Amino acid sequence: MATIIHAIVGYFILLLVVRVLKRRAGSQMTLFEFVIVFLIGGVIILSTVGNDRSVTNCTCAVIAVGLVHRAVSWAKSKSSTIGAILDGTPLVIMRGGQWQLEVVRGMKLRREDIEAAARTSGVTRIENIDYAVLERNGRISVLPKKQS
Repeated sequence: MATIIHAIVGYFILLLVVRVLKRRAGSQMTLFEFVIVFLIGGVIILSTVGNDRSVTNCTCAVIAVGLVHRAVSWAKSKSSTIGAILDGTPLVIMRGGQWQLEVVRGMKLRREDIEAAARTSGVTRIENIDYAVLERNGRISVLPKKQS
């Protein structure tokens, strides 16, 4: 039973750590962030399994984490509040061509991040951005200014 409790606590610790790492999707995570997530995951596995190296113990821990993840996903689908707490809400980085400095600083974004997102959206100059939004999944959506 201790294994299952450790696994569930470990799941929520990892969820919290990934949430604190801000809004970077897996493909946008830096090597440093990946190392931290895997390192913490390894530490949690060690604390979950401990000295008991049995297949049964490990299987119980994996199943418990899977079931908790399924329950959290279900709760997010039923409650927008839980979804907002766990995944966050979209944040406007640039509105009407003006930087939203509090958001940019709070999310620790750099100009290069927005420029890269702009290029993938076909906008070649940052001055041509009307809106930039940091999405819940960590992606930056860019809306170009209307051509007059």
